[in-house]
Amino acid sequence: MVLTAPSKEAAMTSDSEFSALTEPFRPELLAHCYRILGSIHDAEDLVQETYLRAWRAFGRFEGRSSVRRWLYKIATMACLTALETRSRRPLPSGLGAPSDDHQVLVAAREPSVAWLQPAPDALFGADDPAAVVARRTAVRLAFIAALQFLPARQRAVLTLRDVLAFRTAEVAEMLDMTTAAVDSALRRARARLAEAGPVEDDLAEPDAEARQALLDGYVKAFTRPDPDTLVKLLRADVELEMPPIPTWFTGRRAVVGFLAGQVLRKDLWRMVPTRANGQPALVVYKHAGEGRYEAYGVQVLALIGAQISRITAFNDPSLVPTFGLVPALTN
Repeated sequence: MVLTAPSKEAAMTSDSEFSALTEPFRPELLAHCYRILGSIHDAEDLVQETYLRAWRAFGRFEGRSSVRRWLYKIATMACLTALETRSRRPLPSGLGAPSDDHQVLVAAREPSVAWLQPAPDALFGADDPAAVVARRTAVRLAFIAALQFLPARQRAVLTLRDVLAFRTAEVAEMLDMTTAAVDSALRRARARLAEAGPVEDDLAEPDAEARQALLDGYVKAFTRPDPDTLVKLLRADVELEMPPIPTWFTGRRAVVGFLAGQVLRKDLWRMVPTRANGQPALVVYKHAGEGRYEAYGVQVLALIGAQISRITAFNDPSLVPTFGLVPALTN
């Protein structure tokens, strides 16, 4: 039998068929990889790897499972392989106790730690309202940070079962495990997650109008600066984290004292509102002279009622392009 190379037309048909079948799942696969890896940069790389592996295997895909489940199997196994050589991604709150004294010596940046990263809402697409709420809960920083305490395979089992609602038998097939092993891993994962502490922020946020007013007030108080107004916007038990700085603060007095003493300066900051991890967020720029403001990082805010309960300031300029924003602003 003589084997011939596929025609150009056949290859184009295969390309278009593959894209039509698989591309609709890209946003949710990105969210899945992010949950497991804790890094939006790594998640984007692994989704690319997933599609490359899927394309190479597309000719052997026999339809014995749905395309969605097939892609999740490839993506999950790719993530598990990646985690074999990577440590968990923490926030400062996962490494040590907070300080309630703003005069404490602040630790130097710790670049050797692979820190948890925020994820832009815009990358995860838009679905029906129920799906949006479910997705928001499943990518909130508190949940992603708590997942980092789980061993890699438990992390995968929990996200596939509890977040994505795949059946036990489906998860067993994806991960090459028995159903009994999946159930056991899920029980251990749920128990360890409970031991790690609260994994779900209070979702009783203000309505859209009140939320926008709170965000506008925070930006004005931070950039003018106006510590007295900031006091009114923060809960008494507010917490502030600033990866890659390990030091973090708890309590309004400590948080405002630190910001007022070491961060807030007139004309030093510019902020652009956005959304990350289903929460209000701000892309932050720092004055670099001559009317130029350079990318500094991303702040993610947790709200309870009409006040801010947590500020997670990711002081990493490399995150800014992920949010689709420019690396510098000019007046």
